[in-house]
Amino acid sequence: MISGEIDCIRTHAIRRAHENIDRTLKAADVILDRFDLSREAEAKILKGPHEDLESYLEAIEQLRSNIVFFTNNKSFRSSDGVINHASNLLSKAISKLEQEFKQLLSSYSKPVEPDRLYECLPNSLRPSSGSPDSKNPSNSHVGHITAENAIFTPLILIPPRVLPLLHDLAQHMVQAGHMQQSLVIYRDTRSIVLEETLQKLGVEKLSKDDVQKMQWEVLELKIGTWIHFMRIAVKLIFTAERKVCDQMFDGIEALKDQCFAEVTAGSVSMLLSFGDAIAKSKRSPEKLFVLLDMYEIMRELHSEIESLFRGKACKDIRESALGLTKRLAQTAQETFGDFEEAVEKDATKTAVSDGTVHPLTSYVINYVKFLFDYQSTLKQLFQEFENGEDSNSQLASVTMRIMQALQINLEGKSKQYKDPALTNLFLMNNIHYMVRSVRRSEAKDLLGDDWVQRHRRVVQQHANQYKRIAWAKILQCLSIQGLTSSGGGGSVGGGDGGNSSGASRALVKDRLKIFNGQFEELHQRQSQWTVPDTELRESLRLAVAEVLLPAYRSFIKRFG
Repeated sequence: MISGEIDCIRTHAIRRAHENIDRTLKAADVILDRFDLSREAEAKILKGPHEDLESYLEAIEQLRSNIVFFTNNKSFRSSDGVINHASNLLSKAISKLEQEFKQLLSSYSKPVEPDRLYECLPNSLRPSSGSPDSKNPSNSHVGHITAENAIFTPLILIPPRVLPLLHDLAQHMVQAGHMQQSLVIYRDTRSIVLEETLQKLGVEKLSKDDVQKMQWEVLELKIGTWIHFMRIAVKLIFTAERKVCDQMFDGIEALKDQCFAEVTAGSVSMLLSFGDAIAKSKRSPEKLFVLLDMYEIMRELHSEIESLFRGKACKDIRESALGLTKRLAQTAQETFGDFEEAVEKDATKTAVSDGTVHPLTSYVINYVKFLFDYQSTLKQLFQEFENGEDSNSQLASVTMRIMQALQINLEGKSKQYKDPALTNLFLMNNIHYMVRSVRRSEAKDLLGDDWVQRHRRVVQQHANQYKRIAWAKILQCLSIQGLTSSGGGGSVGGGDGGNSSGASRALVKDRLKIFNGQFEELHQRQSQWTVPDTELRESLRLAVAEVLLPAYRSFIKRFG
């Protein structure tokens, strides 16, 4: 019995020994396999990532796995040495990975040629080939209207087949704790390319002083191109860059917005600095329309800017764009106010000797008519500084004040004439021009029929005053006052019973001589005067004829 138990114990011990040996052998096999994998990984890593990037990335993953394995199996005598070797190798592998990331990104990061950008524009916004101003659409305001619903062809900055490789490289760098390095490489490479793309397009970084020194014609052209460039930058370049960023750092949320913000910061600054320089430059009436054009494009692009530059990292860029929009609105509103004041205080000494429409009148009316092309923009601008008043009534109020300022100025200018008849002719011509222009434009809807009728009466008043003052002396010559007498001989109109009161032939002859002399003098003087509107001129001629001809006929009939 004892011998049986001994045999049982011996059998159990042998079995346990075999199991221990099996476990040890299996553990050894696992360790040996790990060594084999390490050698394979090392060989791939030493070759570098350029030949076979996929195998290189697999080797890095294997190294990471081995480091974790030996860290968890510290009982193995050589585990520390193996871990150190693998860690050093992994560090070298990541360094090579960085180099590969930089080299691959640089290879496919080239400035975009302007022609390629123009190909992505809708037809309505493409520059005319061969024109001297080929970079600038013909009319910024029209361009704004057509661009709102236009379709832009997406711009491809990096080939789609390359992006997954760059994404994998970036992901491994981040996993190795090299997030900052990947950001720096991406930022330094892409930011330069973006800025070079804008420079090739024609974007300049101009200061307030640069802007101030420019001739207006040159500046106006640059503003037109800036509006075009803003649209291209936001709708094509920055949109494409955001897509690259999102795809390359997909799954690495901490990098997406930060990278995009840092890559685009310089380019955005280059664009916005010009807008800021214009908004802060000296105000003048002719700048109002380009300020409105600039304000329009910033409003048009607002939602896209907010979407592209989302997130905390892009906050400064969003605020810069919004700040420019508000500054443009403020400057435009102040320029509008300046214009009203300038009209009232215009001290131009240039008198129109013939009493025709003054250049100031045509300038102001054309200015106001042009403003109506910007009605929706002006209403939006008034809402920026909301004071509780309806934007329609605000626009009407401002327009009325400009018209009133013009009328006040014209009344001042009319006092330069020594002849009061010419004073009234001048005011008649100019106010008639205002009324006619309003009736034929959208201003009529804003100012209303009451304004039109009121000013038509003013025109008629000046016409009547002209007629009364200019022709009073001549009509006096045709009156019978001072010609009739109770005497007989040598009289006219008294011998046939037609008129009991006679008039001296000498007096009549003298009166006709005075009439002819005054008429000739008036004719010579007024032949230098002008009534440019055909209908008004004919109306005035008939009004004078209705008074003068009956008086003349009556005089001749009585004394002739």
